[in-house]
Amino acid sequence: MWRFLNLVLYFCIRKSYPNKQSDADHGNWNGCQLVTQKQGNSSNSLEFKEIYSYCRIMQYICNTQMAKQGIFQENEEKNLPLKHKIRTIMETDEFFTIKEKDLLFSLYRKLLQLSGETLQKGDCKKLKTHLVNTIQNNRIQRDIFGLNPVIKDMQTAVIVAEEIGMKRASILGLMLHDSVRCGTCTAQEVEQIYGEDVAGIIRGLIRVNELYSKSPTIESENFRNLLLTFAEDMRVILIMIADRVNIMRQIKDCKNDEARRQVANEAAYLYAPLAHKLGLYKLKSELEDLSLKYTEKDVYYHIKEKLNETKASRDKYIAAFIAPVQKKLEEAGLKFHIKGRTKSIHSIYQKMKKQKCPFEGVYDLFAIRVILDSCLEKEKLECWQAYSIVTDMYQPNPKRLRDWLSVPKSNGYESLHITVMGPEGKWVEVQIRTERMDDIAERGLAAHWRYKGVKGESGLDRMA
Repeated sequence: MWRFLNLVLYFCIRKSYPNKQSDADHGNWNGCQLVTQKQGNSSNSLEFKEIYSYCRIMQYICNTQMAKQGIFQENEEKNLPLKHKIRTIMETDEFFTIKEKDLLFSLYRKLLQLSGETLQKGDCKKLKTHLVNTIQNNRIQRDIFGLNPVIKDMQTAVIVAEEIGMKRASILGLMLHDSVRCGTCTAQEVEQIYGEDVAGIIRGLIRVNELYSKSPTIESENFRNLLLTFAEDMRVILIMIADRVNIMRQIKDCKNDEARRQVANEAAYLYAPLAHKLGLYKLKSELEDLSLKYTEKDVYYHIKEKLNETKASRDKYIAAFIAPVQKKLEEAGLKFHIKGRTKSIHSIYQKMKKQKCPFEGVYDLFAIRVILDSCLEKEKLECWQAYSIVTDMYQPNPKRLRDWLSVPKSNGYESLHITVMGPEGKWVEVQIRTERMDDIAERGLAAHWRYKGVKGESGLDRMA
């Protein structure tokens, strides 16, 4: 009876709505029209989604009953198509919520776009198989914040690809390390299927996580250095930083204040310094701001409100400062764009503490960034040319000159920093760099080595 009913339901789904089946299987209901029992009778109309969902639920019940009665043999279950296994997981709502299902497909599409041509043939299908097996074996669980591990890893992978610039090996290593850690597959199997590069990242992630869980002195400088040593491959550390950024973004509504505070403290004394050391200044600032938000909530929102109150006057001042500089740079024939950047809330808070003054006493709330579109051979020449134009217009403070153009930082950071006296007697920090330098400043060592001509991600293994 159950087998017969299952066949009937299969016919209803596959034969009655062939044009809608593909979209429905992938959770895409856009464009699904109303299905009517009697044309022109709106009172009897039903949404296709409702009919489809009902059939799928009944089909799942049939499959469950057949399995209980031994109608399905064990080898039959193992040989079920991958698409069927994925649908079973997605339809039972045991692992993914409705919101997570939509997010899953969105993240998947974005990762495919970001990974570009670096993915090899069959990578996606093999990855799906490993993840499905891990989920079906109930090997991975939600964390203390209730975050779905698959969704969390995909969100982290987006940060790794989009904001740091790493591709195939890093994405696959990140997505598969939980499967290896929980025993669904081994690092040796991963190496055979995906290559040594992916397996090496997984081994590194497992090593540093074990070290992390065992060490009682995470806040020490020695531990950060030990972590870098254990990782061996610098991509492992970059992935860990991206993961912590993602967690900090996702826990804003978490009700477990104690757990959130602990994670925020770790972000401040471990991950933010690591991000700074590796040149990921954008992610470093975000980690510091979110950490302050979760640990010093009143301070964070006080500074944020003050910044909002002064935004109009600040924007007006930046426009007045930029206008004459822009005119002179254009007259010099330089290709460039200028942007004003408000300092991070954490940075402002540190200045308030250092200077022992209220928010109103901090004058350098923003910096001006001149980004030149220069060829590699003319970078230094045009940066110093722009520097000369700015300092001719506004009085510089020689003690505040930072020349990371002649001698770049160890993490690859290059830029000229100068503080000048702007209109109304206010000190303004001006940063001068090229597009290439700006990319390195945003993405850190990953971008630095890419511009150095290292092919692929394996070049990151040689980073100091």
